[in-house]
Amino acid sequence: MSKRIGMQTVKLDSKPRIISTTSIVGPKEGEGPLAKYFDIVLGDDLNGQDSFEKAEKTMLYTAITESIKKAKLKEEDINYMFSGDLLNQTISSNYAARDINIPFIGLYGACSTMAESLGLASMIMDGGFANYVVASTSSHFSSAERQFRAPLEMGSQRPPCAQWTVTGAGAMVLGKEGNFPYVTYVTNGKVKDYGINDTNNMGAAMAPAAVDTIKQHLKDTGRTEKDYDLIATGDLGKIGKKLTEELLKEYGYDIKDIYMDCGEEIFDCKKQGVNSGGSGCGCSAVVYSGYIYKKILSGKIKRALIVSTGALMSPTASFQGETIPGIAHAVSIEFGGNNHE
Repeated sequence: MSKRIGMQTVKLDSKPRIISTTSIVGPKEGEGPLAKYFDIVLGDDLNGQDSFEKAEKTMLYTAITESIKKAKLKEEDINYMFSGDLLNQTISSNYAARDINIPFIGLYGACSTMAESLGLASMIMDGGFANYVVASTSSHFSSAERQFRAPLEMGSQRPPCAQWTVTGAGAMVLGKEGNFPYVTYVTNGKVKDYGINDTNNMGAAMAPAAVDTIKQHLKDTGRTEKDYDLIATGDLGKIGKKLTEELLKEYGYDIKDIYMDCGEEIFDCKKQGVNSGGSGCGCSAVVYSGYIYKKILSGKIKRALIVSTGALMSPTASFQGETIPGIAHAVSIEFGGNNHE
């Protein structure tokens, strides 16, 4: 019997459980509104290393290994590890995996990687191919800035639409049993490109993909926005979030009362000077595995749709005049009973 429903969604009858999570953030994120929900706040951006790239690798390594410890498991108990990041050849994930004794599947979905890794991990669990799987990702402000925009030493002025790449890493361990939040649906998105070519306006570039995936998820599942206590996008920031709300309303979906964007929430945009909000793989990773997961465990959220969004750009493509494609992947997480059936 096919597990596919509609055009882009799979239904996971076995309900893979998210049995543990770990979120690690940098000092700036540790000063933001969600600080108390993160497990580890670094004292400095270098985390004791001699480069920002090495610091990001150590963050990701710690997030993964701490999640395994929290689940009371050992590395040899984990069948697969899914991970990716923003850097060339996903070096943070590759080098973290070098020090972890788990079969590794590297991913690149830009900032959509947390939902991408969680969705794929859930599907491989539901297919009976694994007993335990890790889903993870990371980003770092300083490593991402010099790869995608300009070296920090240049002191380039940031326009109002710009976002601040989150220094953070998040990991989730999935298992088959236990009284934990579980994954019910995965909707993988299509690449959408509406001609945005400004690398400082990623929210606008990613919003159409978020709209398309959310709309398709609701259509495939037969649900409406009222069936969710929370719909959370990954890192659209203030501008992308507003566009997403407006575009979905044109399709007949009013999500305003249940909608949050991790990029808008992780910082106090005005006080912390981050303009439109946060971005990066680590943005949705730490908010999902920190704030949202803990809200679900507490019973304050019973059904959430998490939608990580990614701008699939590279300096090479940008220098050649290419526009910025966007992608969004959605995962439905539920816990306990609900009043929406």
